[in-house]
Amino acid sequence: MSSRDEAAALGLSDILQAAMADRAEPFEPIALAGGGQAIDRGPGLIELVPDRPRPGAAASVLSAGIHGNETAPLELLLGLADALDARRLQVGAPTLLIIGHPAAIVAGTRYIDTNLNRLFTHEPAASGLPGQEYARAEALMATVDAFWGQHGTPASAADQAATPLHLDLHTAIRASRYPRFAVEPFADLATPQPVWRAIVGAGLQAVLSQHAPSPTFSHYSRAQHGVVAFTLELGRVAAFGDNDLAALRPMADWLAARVEGRPAHEADPNGLAFFRVASELRRVSDDFELGFAEDVANFTPFAVGTVIARDGEAGETVVAEAPVYVVFPNARVERGARAALLARPVAAPALTSA
Repeated sequence: MSSRDEAAALGLSDILQAAMADRAEPFEPIALAGGGQAIDRGPGLIELVPDRPRPGAAASVLSAGIHGNETAPLELLLGLADALDARRLQVGAPTLLIIGHPAAIVAGTRYIDTNLNRLFTHEPAASGLPGQEYARAEALMATVDAFWGQHGTPASAADQAATPLHLDLHTAIRASRYPRFAVEPFADLATPQPVWRAIVGAGLQAVLSQHAPSPTFSHYSRAQHGVVAFTLELGRVAAFGDNDLAALRPMADWLAARVEGRPAHEADPNGLAFFRVASELRRVSDDFELGFAEDVANFTPFAVGTVIARDGEAGETVVAEAPVYVVFPNARVERGARAALLARPVAAPALTSA
C-alpha cells in the first residue's frame, strides 16, 4: 500500500489508538466517513470539524486519560471514533478530543512524575518547570485556549445542545456510594438548568460542587473561558477490557449527542444527590495517615468527633460541627497535596425552567 493509500485509509480510531500508545504522528486533515474532518492539533489532540454544522449547536471538549490508568473514558472515546468511522455518527458541532497523558497510559499509571490534574494554572509556581506533566499541561491549556477562543460562546439557559461544554472524563481510585458522579468546579458561572437534566440522562447520580478554585482541567475551562465544565467520575479504575461499559451506555449516548450537535436524552434531576465541599484535607508531612480503612468508599459519612486523619506536623483532623462525607481519600499523595475532600449535603439548585 502506498503512503497516499495509507493516509486515505487512516481512520479516527487509528489516530486515537496511536495517541493512547504514545506514538502519535502528525497527520493531514482526514475526511470522516460520516462527514466532517479530523484536524491534527498536536499529539493526542484532534479537532472534529463539521461540514454542515447543526444550527445552534455548541462546541465540546471531551478529554480522557488525564490520569493514565483510568481506561473507561478512553474506551468511550474509542467507541465514538468507531461510530464516526462506520458512519453511525456525523459531526454536527465543533469537538476537541483530548487524550490527556499518553506516557502514563502506556505505563498504566496515574501519572509519571506528578499529578497532571493539579497543573492547569498559569501561576509561576506551576508553570515552566521541568518534567513531562508540566509540559503536557502547558500544551493542553494552549490547545483549549485556541479552541475556546474560536468556539466558546456564552452558555444558553434554554437548550443544553446550545451550551458549550468541557467534559473531563475520569474513573475513581476506589468504590463509591454514587458510582457515577460529577464534580462541578468553583467559578462565577451557574450551570444551566437543561445541563442538569442531561447529566441525569447520562446516568450520573450525584454532584459534588467545589468550594474554591483548584488547578484541574475542568476548572481551567470554567474559570478561564466561562465554559460550563465538569470532571465526571464514571465508576472505578480498571484495566482495558474490564470496564462495565453497559453501565456507561447513557454516557456514551450523551457524548455522541455532543458530537452530532443535537439535544441529548434528559431525565428528572430531582433524584440527584448534591454535595458541596466544606474543606480539603492535605498531607503536610511524611508522617501522615487517614483515620479510616484504605478501602472506604467515596461519600462515606463520618460523625462529629471522628478523627479523619493524623499528621506529624498538622496534628489530628477531627470532624466538627456536622457530619462530613469523605470523597477522593488517598493517603499516598505527595506532601502538600490534597488527601481528601470533606463534603456536606446541600439543597439542589433550581432544576426546572422558569
